[in-house]
Amino acid sequence: MTIQAYFDSIKAKTGLGPDDFHRLADERGLLGPDAKTADIVAWLKADYGLGSGHAMALVSALGRVRGQRLPVADKVDAQFTGARAHWRDTFEALLASARELGEVNLAPTNTYISLRKGGGKFAIVQVTAARLDLGLKLPGVAGTAALEPSGSWNSMVTHRLRLAAPAELTPEVLTWLRRAYETA
Repeated sequence: MTIQAYFDSIKAKTGLGPDDFHRLADERGLLGPDAKTADIVAWLKADYGLGSGHAMALVSALGRVRGQRLPVADKVDAQFTGARAHWRDTFEALLASARELGEVNLAPTNTYISLRKGGGKFAIVQVTAARLDLGLKLPGVAGTAALEPSGSWNSMVTHRLRLAAPAELTPEVLTWLRRAYETA
């Protein structure tokens, strides 16, 4: 369901739109520096009979609230700031290649970005100033000089490719990515 579909459903049920809820939340003191997402959700459920998904759609429309997760795009952007910015184009090329295979969802953390097919993770990307590390989930695959076992680097994947330059995103690397996607 799109965010607009949530808003349309909320408007049909309550007669109120996001701007109305913003005003009402502000009147209740739910937008101040001590506001918590859980308090807003509880209010929307209790007073308007909204479900969790609809309430969270409204929370996103209210702006940043303490305890609210950053949007995925913001978390991804944060991975490519400062000295790591030069890796953004490489990441976008890698992501575009993965999306040629089918649907890919991003699940970023503060330190890496998971690439998911449906509910399963098939790869992770971790960026430093000097390197882009690509972790792949390839159970049963023997490593090579470039495709090393992940070891203690990240237990969510089986292998790791260390790219020291954007030009190292080669067809061979994309073949390994495709294999991980197909295995997921």
